[in-house]
Amino acid sequence: MSYQETTPAPCKSKPESSNSSSSLQIAIIGGGRIGSAFALYLIQIGHHDVTIVARPFSKRLKELERDGGIITSDGRYAPATITSSFDENIPYDLVLVTVLGHQVGGILPSLHRSAAKSIHFLFNTFNPEYLQESVGGGRGVLGMPFIQSNIDPNGRVNAAVGQGGQKTLTSDPKWAKVFQSAGLPAQYEGEMALWLRCHVPLCVAFESVCVTGERRGGGAPWRSAYAVALGLRASFSLIASQGHEIYPRSKAFLRWLPVTVVASMLWILSRINSFRILLATGENECCALVDTMVASAAKKEGSADYKAILAMKP
Repeated sequence: MSYQETTPAPCKSKPESSNSSSSLQIAIIGGGRIGSAFALYLIQIGHHDVTIVARPFSKRLKELERDGGIITSDGRYAPATITSSFDENIPYDLVLVTVLGHQVGGILPSLHRSAAKSIHFLFNTFNPEYLQESVGGGRGVLGMPFIQSNIDPNGRVNAAVGQGGQKTLTSDPKWAKVFQSAGLPAQYEGEMALWLRCHVPLCVAFESVCVTGERRGGGAPWRSAYAVALGLRASFSLIASQGHEIYPRSKAFLRWLPVTVVASMLWILSRINSFRILLATGENECCALVDTMVASAAKKEGSADYKAILAMKP
């Protein structure tokens, strides 16, 4: 497919609002699909001062530096400060961490030392409390982004929010309001840590069957869908054995469905082309989350739960 370079339309509202008392200084760690989408809305609609921290020497860093911010596929422009390193000395009002959970370990010490007032983690994690403890000072906020976003080969962003009524979840009502005012549908979730822990098995299940299906050029085979369904049930059992309830109620219901029913659902979902292609990109995240769950059950390596969870890897 050919590409015709377009001149981005300037964001006229940002200079007018940069001195507003409601304008926040925000750093976004991770310039990928989610980080770029948040930056776009926080700049263009929220009128906040945004710095994007992208991985050193990465293709995405070069694209962001070239553009001086975010350019959308339809030519809209959201200017941002672009850097490859996080400045610990800047007292950011908010730091959004949008890298994947297995990538965050290396930046936790820097976040702990930083002068940031609030640090908001936006990704799947099986150990949410550890993240909050790592940054200290009661600054750690948990959340889950619900945004459909992609970046084309030329670094242009195509983002959609609010599809199907989906809202980004956050453990802090203050940030829910900030996101909302920036055009990002969001809501406060009082049990965010539990929500995240219980979401991990479902995330792994979806990504696993999609990765397997994409490798085959179609849907996942029945045996794979069934193995993942067994692992999903075992993962929920692991969470329950650690003293947590399964939350929300929809996941508790899913836990007790017959394995063949859950396997059928996964088998069908892996055959929805758009769903499969989107989630097949999550192989590394899927494997890392499985390893985290397995590690939490390591003292019972011979247990059925341990083996079933391990078998969820694509």
